[in-house]
Amino acid sequence: MIVETPQPMNELERALVSDSAAAAPSHILEGISDDLAHKRVPGAPHTIYAELWHIAFWQQITLDWIRDIETPNPEHASLGFPSQGDIDGESWNQLCRRFFEGNQQAGAAARDTARLDQPVRCPSPAGRPARTMSVREQLESLAAHNAYHFGRIVLLRQLSGAWPPKSGGFTW
Repeated sequence: MIVETPQPMNELERALVSDSAAAAPSHILEGISDDLAHKRVPGAPHTIYAELWHIAFWQQITLDWIRDIETPNPEHASLGFPSQGDIDGESWNQLCRRFFEGNQQAGAAARDTARLDQPVRCPSPAGRPARTMSVREQLESLAAHNAYHFGRIVLLRQLSGAWPPKSGGFTW
């Protein structure tokens, strides 16, 4: 199900929460059971659960940065994926709820056109200078990041024989 807002979406909001260039996150995640979320696909480095956890992790950092909360950039890429403790501590349904709550916040930030050109400080990994980006640039980066990882989730579903979802989704 596509989550619609009361007013028409701008393209940035659509890229974050709806069906811009790809299926909406709600369609991509539709009907994924706990077993499928944790299924290891031969040759794939991460499960669907780990991919969504990673999306939610960076989504929260983006939301922090655009709220002027200087959340540090992780020292290693592996820290952006769940540990076994993270997996044990958050069910698939809880992770989906956390993602969608943050996703709606990102969509609302994209809708707030008065703030889109406001600069925000984005901490970089250790040893690299911090960057300054606009709220719009940070949200565009998040939309591109999410699209990449949601594409991986679609591929994992395809390899598992679980695509498309009942609501459709893009099948080309």
